[in-house]
Amino acid sequence: MKKRTIVTTVGAAVLACGIAGGAVAVASNGGDEEGGATGPDADRAVSAALAETGATKANAVERDSENGAVWEVEVTKADGSTVDVRLDADMHVVVVEADSEG
Repeated sequence: MKKRTIVTTVGAAVLACGIAGGAVAVASNGGDEEGGATGPDADRAVSAALAETGATKANAVERDSENGAVWEVEVTKADGSTVDVRLDADMHVVVVEADSEG
């Protein structure tokens, strides 16, 4: 009986740590200090950027103000190149530029 209680307690502790770790990862992946954005509008921006470029992976999405844009989505295209897609508030593409970050 004692062994069963210990195993259950350890299992619950591991689960709690896993949940807490996941919450920290989610909270740090899109906070204002990193410039990341989340939510339905950010999801729409990602969808629009992927549709424009034919890419299948978005690396980052953030608010932007360059070139009259409201959103910037960094995507990796099928050929491996990375581009920044800037979108206006209506999710129309303003400009697609090669990603200049090394």
